[in-house]
Parts: sequence; structure tokens; C-alpha cells
Amino acid sequence: MTDTRDRKSRSLFGLVKDVPDLVKDLVKGEIALLKAEMVGKAKVFAVAAAILVIALVIVLYAIGVLLTAAVMGLATVMPAWLAALLLAVVMLIVAGILGFVGWKRLKKGLPITPKRTIDSVKDDVNAVKGLGKKPAGPTQYATRKPDVGHRS
Repeated sequence: MTDTRDRKSRSLFGLVKDVPDLVKDLVKGEIALLKAEMVGKAKVFAVAAAILVIALVIVLYAIGVLLTAAVMGLATVMPAWLAALLLAVVMLIVAGILGFVGWKRLKKGLPITPKRTIDSVKDDVNAVKGLGKKPAGPTQYATRKPDVGHRS
């Protein structure tokens, strides 16, 4: 540890002159610390993401094994080809229903443009220009629910 008494006394102007360099060093040190911390967090995130991807792959293989087990189980009461065909048809029906429901929900959200917000901004611009009527107050649009799921 350095003894501060051994240092030569410096003038106020000399100390003030050192402030920009000290601030620069401090900022550089903080940026270096930020970089080190973010690299560490990125490594943790990358490892976690890799583990989750591996788990997802294992789940997908497990689903295949379960479907094979279902076919084999059905094959005890009917021919194997018929069991596989029956299970494939059931899976296609379920996928078709889910696809149809998803498509209908997607269409409800279209068009993606925020119509109410655009109308609100147009009203605000007109009010500022002195055209049309002014909005009732700041809570007029804040209390509205988003236009998701409703067609106008």
C-alpha cells in the first residue's frame, strides 16, 4: 500500500488537471467490467440454450417412440399396417383441427396495422392543427383495450 504522505504536495490546479484522465480511466474500467460481465452472462446463456435444445431433441425422439409403442399396442388387436394407418389418420385429423383453429385466430389479428392508434394520432394531429374536435382528455385512449381479436 502506498503511503500518501510520501507524495509531493500538489496544487489545486494540478489535481483538477488530473480529473479528466481519472474520469476517462474510470469509464474505461467500467466498460471493461461491463464487457467481462456480459461475456460471462453470454456463456451461461449459451450453455443453457444448448441444454434446452438437447432436451427438445430428446422429447421429439420420445414422441416418436411413444407413437411407435401406440402402433405396436394397436397391432395386438389388428394388423400392424392398419394400426399404423389408423394412428396416422388420427394424428392428421388432430393436426388439421389445430391448424384450422390457429389459422382462424391468425386471421382475427389481421391486418397488423394498429388502426385505433393511427386514428388516435390523426385526431391528435388535427387537434394540434385546430381542425376537428379535441380529444376528451389524456385518459380517453389509455383506458381502451387493444384492438386484438376484434374486427372493425
